[in-house]
Amino acid sequence: MHNLSNIVTRPLLAALALATVSAVAVHAEDAKPADPALANSLNANDKTAEQDPALLKKNAAVKVEDGKYIDADGHPTYHITDDGKKLDWYTYSGYRRYHAECHVCHGPDGMGSTYAPALKDSLKHLSYEEFIGILVGGKQDVSASEQKVMPAFGDNKNVMCYSDDLYTYLKARADGAIGRVRPSEHEDKPDTARKAEKECMGS
Repeated sequence: MHNLSNIVTRPLLAALALATVSAVAVHAEDAKPADPALANSLNANDKTAEQDPALLKKNAAVKVEDGKYIDADGHPTYHITDDGKKLDWYTYSGYRRYHAECHVCHGPDGMGSTYAPALKDSLKHLSYEEFIGILVGGKQDVSASEQKVMPAFGDNKNVMCYSDDLYTYLKARADGAIGRVRPSEHEDKPDTARKAEKECMGS
C-alpha cells in the first residue's frame, strides 16, 4: 500500500485497504465463542473505563496468533489481564502510537476535542474496515456551520504501519476494557510484530 501511494489516488488507496481487510474478514469465525482461557481481567474500580458488557462480549478474543488476539469476526482485538494492569503488545503499542500521532486533534485517551470527535465513542460503531478506510483516505464532515476534515494518512508509515495497534487500543477504550490510564504493564513484543514493523517501515 505504501509503495503505491505515490502513483495512485487516495480514493483508490482506500479501496485497496478495504479490499485487503475484507479478505481477512472472509475467514471470520462468526460462530466460534470466546475462549475462556483468553478472557479479559479488567479493573472493575476504574470508573473512567465506562465498561460496555455487550461490546466487551462481542469483541472478546477467540484465539491468539503470534501474540495478536483475534475476535469472532476475524479482526484484531485487545487482551487485558491482571485486573486491567497488563495489555497485550498491540494494544499497548496502539496507546503509544495514538498519543504520538492522534491525540493533538482527537484528545488524550480518545476523549475528543472541540474540533475532532471522541474516537472512544466513534469506535463503538465503526467497523474495522471503516476505520482502516478512514485512516487511508481521510474524511470530511461539512455542514452550514462548520467543516471538519480528517486528513488522509495512507502515505504516512508512522500511522499505517500501526493501524491494527491503533484499532485495538481505541476499541479497548470504546468497549470500556481500559480507562484513562497509562498502561503499567504489557506483554512482550512478538517477533512477528518486529518483522512486520521492519518490513513496513523499510528499515
